[in-house]
Amino acid sequence: MGCLGVHFALTKKEVDALCAIPNEQDRLNHLQEQIEETYFSDYPEHMAQSDKSWDAMHRTLADGELTWDGGEYPLNHVILAGRLLYSESDYIMSLKTPEQVQDIAKALPGVDESQFRSRYFRIDPDVYGCDVSDEDFQYTWDWFQEVRALYLRAADDGRYVLFTASQ
Repeated sequence: MGCLGVHFALTKKEVDALCAIPNEQDRLNHLQEQIEETYFSDYPEHMAQSDKSWDAMHRTLADGELTWDGGEYPLNHVILAGRLLYSESDYIMSLKTPEQVQDIAKALPGVDESQFRSRYFRIDPDVYGCDVSDEDFQYTWDWFQEVRALYLRAADDGRYVLFTASQ
């Protein structure tokens, strides 16, 4: 894994429409043709890009691994954990409910730079497949600020959060 990640803070109506699509490929098409296009052009305040940092961000907030269920709730739900809406290997779509978003938003302010750094440098570089370095830490920390801010806004607005990444 390691391609571009984006979080979207969606309304219940948008989530209902997305989840009502029974075919996963059609669901992915809806994400790319409707949600992405609309949010990138009209609602940038309800999305947060994380570039390729989402991989290290998840490892940092979870248990150092890139797994769906590793780590402790709610931090392990920031990126991967949640309801999987697409199961093919070319894309990730993981949905967090408004209740989960609330829990995540309550936990994220407690993750300061020192704690994030400590957790980041526990990542095994052999498993990560990249260097664990000050430069990569800063890159990950900087993108994390955007993701954290989105969760706080989404919690205030009672929205769902959908994490997506192309593979």
